[in-house]
Amino acid sequence: MDKLEKIGVTALLSALFSWLGLIAVPFLLLVLLQIIDYATGLCAAKYRDEAISSYRSIKGIIKKVCMWLLVVVGGVLDWIIAYAAENAGISIGVSFVVACVVCAWLMVNEIISILENMTDIGVQFPPFLLKIAQHIKAKSEETGGTDSDDNT
Repeated sequence: MDKLEKIGVTALLSALFSWLGLIAVPFLLLVLLQIIDYATGLCAAKYRDEAISSYRSIKGIIKKVCMWLLVVVGGVLDWIIAYAAENAGISIGVSFVVACVVCAWLMVNEIISILENMTDIGVQFPPFLLKIAQHIKAKSEETGGTDSDDNT
C-alpha cells in the first residue's frame, strides 16, 4: 500500500468509528464473531453430512447482514427515545443503549452457534462455556420480556 492508500483507509476507518461512536467496538466484535461462525459452520458442515451449497451460504450471509440491520434498528430506537426525552425536558445522559443490548444479544447468539459448530467438529472445550452463553441469552431475553423458545 502506498502512502495515499494508507491515508485513505485511515480516514475511512476514523470516520466510521467516529460515526458509530459507543457502538463501534460491540459492532466490530459482532462482525468478527459472525466471520468465525461462518468459517466454523463451513467446517462443521462436513461433519454433519451436509453438502455445502452456494444457496445456503448466500442465505447465511444475508442473515448476518440483516443482523447488522437489527443493530441499526436499535440505534434508531435509541435516537427516537433520546429525541422524545429531550422534547419532554428529560436528560437521559446515555446513548445507544438499545443498540448495544441488541448487539450483545446477537454476539451471544453467535458465540452459541460457534460452540455448537465446534461440538459438531469434535473440538473439546469446557462445557461451562456453552452454559454461560445460554444463561446470558436467557437472562437478556427474560429482562427484555421475551421467551427464549420464540427465537430459535
